[in-house]
Amino acid sequence: MAKGQRLKPDQIVILQRQIDILTTNGKTLAQACKEVGTVEQSYYRWRKIYGGMSLKGFPSVKVDQAKKYKDLELENTRLKKLVGDLPLREVMLKEVIKGNF
Repeated sequence: MAKGQRLKPDQIVILQRQIDILTTNGKTLAQACKEVGTVEQSYYRWRKIYGGMSLKGFPSVKVDQAKKYKDLELENTRLKKLVGDLPLREVMLKEVIKGNF
């Protein structure tokens, strides 16, 4: 893995699975991460982002499911921002109606 390279969700899930297999076979997390070409910090960040989808508790999760999950998270974030803007718009419209602009 090249330094600063952005990985796609499917690549990340594959790397997580490889790390999980290596740790199950007795290697430490640091050794497993080094073997696949990443660092522990990235592994923990991926696990946080993807909810540990490739970990032992989710052996049947497929790569396309990880993509869908990530897309849903992005859509959820976008919708939360839109909903957060609604009260501000409401206040602005009330001020315009009152003539306080």
